Amino acid sequence: MSVQDPRFDLYRRAAAPALGPLWRRVVHSIWSIEHAFERARADARPEEDTRVRISLVFLLFCTVFALLTAGATWAALFRGEVPRFSGGAAVLARGDLTDRNGLLLAANLPHYAAYIDPAEVWDREHAAREIRGALPRIPAAQLAEALYGDRRQIVATGLTPTERRQLHALGLGGLSFEAQDRRVYPLGASAAHLIGFADTGGRGVAGAELAFDDAVRAAGASGGSVPLSIDLRVQGVVEAELRQAVEDSHAEAGVAMVVDAKTGEVLGMASYPTFDPAHRDRASAGATLNRAVSAHYEMGSVFKSFVVAAGLETGAADVNTPFDASDPLMVGRRRITDHHAQNRIMTLEEVFLHSSNIGTSRLAIDMGPEVMRDFYDRFGLLRAAPIELKESAAPVPPRNWSNDTLASLSFGYAIMITPAQMVAATAALVNGGIYRPLSLRRGGAGVEGRRIISERTSATMRDLMRANVLRGSGTHADAPGLRVGGKTGSTNKFVNGRYDPAHGIGVFVGAFPADGPADARRYVVFVLIDEPRSLQRTGGIVAAPAVGRIADRIAPFVQVERRFDPASRAVAEVRP
Repeated sequence: MSVQDPRFDLYRRAAAPALGPLWRRVVHSIWSIEHAFERARADARPEEDTRVRISLVFLLFCTVFALLTAGATWAALFRGEVPRFSGGAAVLARGDLTDRNGLLLAANLPHYAAYIDPAEVWDREHAAREIRGALPRIPAAQLAEALYGDRRQIVATGLTPTERRQLHALGLGGLSFEAQDRRVYPLGASAAHLIGFADTGGRGVAGAELAFDDAVRAAGASGGSVPLSIDLRVQGVVEAELRQAVEDSHAEAGVAMVVDAKTGEVLGMASYPTFDPAHRDRASAGATLNRAVSAHYEMGSVFKSFVVAAGLETGAADVNTPFDASDPLMVGRRRITDHHAQNRIMTLEEVFLHSSNIGTSRLAIDMGPEVMRDFYDRFGLLRAAPIELKESAAPVPPRNWSNDTLASLSFGYAIMITPAQMVAATAALVNGGIYRPLSLRRGGAGVEGRRIISERTSATMRDLMRANVLRGSGTHADAPGLRVGGKTGSTNKFVNGRYDPAHGIGVFVGAFPADGPADARRYVVFVLIDEPRSLQRTGGIVAAPAVGRIADRIAPFVQVERRFDPASRAVAEVRP
């Protein structure tokens, strides 16, 4: 039928309203090809008919292959996530996590899943003995179920290449393997809370794996890695000293952190007890909790630093302002006393060095609720610590700001915060007065800090903190030549409706070097011991020594030079 055939003309007129110009051209082309076949048959030229049909088939195959090639090219160049398949399930590729020096923290490595098809197994008892002998971790019941079942099923996942070779060498019929990507954490329990973990589908679940999930997956697609701020050398020291301090005080738990006060970079973060990300199901109760950012504590006298800073900044007091601590302070019906009572009038400096509850309560009440709330907010104590970790918890602030509450707040009660909040606030206190977010990114969060106190107030606070280590409650935190400054804190926990002295915490937050200009590189070191059971349970006894040892051991890694300090009584004590 030619294109002038009445049948074609009839079809064209019937179809024209429903088809657009493009489809009309396609229809016209099909009819033209059919006309070519008819003309070849009419002219008795069968070879022309064959040649046209071969050309048509060739053109069709070329079109299909061109489309497939274009699709593959687009997928390779423009798809953001590259799924890999593991046991029939898609697994998103993840890039490596490294420390600031490029040392490996987490990576995807090839593993294998083992399957058994019972229809191809010749001797089931022999196969069971051989497989269990080569890989004892396969449960006997699971293996028997697979061998005596009626279909192919999986018997083991996460096989290393060595384990796969051992099973393959058995030469058993019905045993097969499928490749799968698996996230591995070569450091085991070290830095586990900070690194976090990913699920079997390749998505971050906790820690840095969750916080930087998009960046890690993008790195996996490009074959790159994501560097974190931590230094594994510092992390190792922090973990070792925290564990030693917990064991020495027979405590339940503990937290330790090291932060660059100038950039907010977290160089080390440890929460004890810890766990192995590869065996999370075996973790003890509470071990997976990152206490550094998720646990709440009433921190005690470390809060006196912020009250004193507020007094200095507002002009309500200076270091020589006298405060009467000769008698207990009555606030309503409440009687406030000092743990180490001096029973005399003290200057603000002495109030800080002797950790006087009476002196700081008087100062807080004199400044009033508006000033206190403003300064607590400036120091980030009324909101969650600014850090990339999704686990960062909001504090539990006071419901009212009465004089009774102000007194409690001045020495670290009536408000529960996380260790990360305390570290961020202390960094601003000693770095010249600039509050910056904490960060697990190498180089910091990349945002401008905000000034919360003057450089002069910050310098005075560093002097007071150094004096506290030299002749106050923090003498056990001193380290040879490093000019450590800091503040102790000790609290009783609220248990069964009352503050129970049998349950408490000991805290020390320090900075080194405490001297030098405002923009000098300095580091905040924080240690909290939870539920110490030793004879002495104060922060100056259970936490301060660990801070001094951490500073002593990490100084070479952070390039802090030792300098002779005639006022220091520190004696070198470096644990092997």
